[in-house]
Amino acid sequence: MGNVIIRKGSIEDVYYIHRLIPEFPGEIRSGFYEERLKLKMHLVLVAEVGGQLAGFKVGYESNEPQMFYSWMGGVIPQFRKAGVARALADKQELWAKENGFTRVFFKTRNRFPAMINFGMRRGFKIVGMIKKGSEDDYRIVMRKSF
Repeated sequence: MGNVIIRKGSIEDVYYIHRLIPEFPGEIRSGFYEERLKLKMHLVLVAEVGGQLAGFKVGYESNEPQMFYSWMGGVIPQFRKAGVARALADKQELWAKENGFTRVFFKTRNRFPAMINFGMRRGFKIVGMIKKGSEDDYRIVMRKSF
């Protein structure tokens, strides 16, 4: 499939990729990312494979000191199982460490066991659950310290 290249991306890149990820249903509203990132230290990463956008990862500083929130991310289905998510996560965690963060966390949903397993393989621990909607929609909170 080719080498995975990770670089800082634009919000436009993220909107493009977001629309191609089937786990994100419905139309994304304008300003979705900009509103969350304004006035916060943040990082927007995109992955390219063979010159094509393949995935993204967006995160920002949380309200808790030295804690980075890995907020949104995804890989376009045709590029899955090629190390794209791992490369994005590696780059994001390295950036977080280099910028003074000592912990990173993310939330996923019960219906995404592959994401829960991905976090566990990367050294994250389940530290909470938020009941919202059906059991499949319960948020699983995962955290890792550096």
